[in-house]
Amino acid sequence: MSTNAKADEAAIRKLVENWASAVRARNMDGILANHSNDILMFDVPPPFQSKGIEAYKGTWDLFFKWAPVPAVFDIQEMTITAGQEVAFVTAVMSCVDGADKSRLLFRLTIGLTKVDGKWMVIHEHHSVPAD
Repeated sequence: MSTNAKADEAAIRKLVENWASAVRARNMDGILANHSNDILMFDVPPPFQSKGIEAYKGTWDLFFKWAPVPAVFDIQEMTITAGQEVAFVTAVMSCVDGADKSRLLFRLTIGLTKVDGKWMVIHEHHSVPAD
C-alpha cells in the first residue's frame, strides 16, 4: 500500500470515527461535517431516501427521539477501500433502542469522493437484515 493510500485510509477512518462520535454527542455540526450538500442517503426508517444535506439533517431528529441519552452509535468493524478520488466504507454498527434498551446491529455503507484534497461523504446507506 502506498504512503498516499495509507494516508487516505487514515483520513477516512478518522472522518467516520469523528462522525460516529458526533452522533453519540448529538452534535449536529459534527454529524454534517464532511458531508456533501448533494448527499443521498438510504436509511432504515422512512423516508426511503433523503436527497441533499437538509433532508439528511432532518433524519437525525427521528433517531434522536428514538435513541437513549447518551446515544449509542458504535463501530463494531470497519473496512475502507480508497482510490485516489473515490472511496467506500463498509461497517457493522450498533445502536440501542431508548425505549426497551435492546441493541440493534445495522450495516453501514458510505461512498466518498475527494474534493480539493478533502474526503466528502456523497452517499450513506444504513440497513438491517430483513426477516
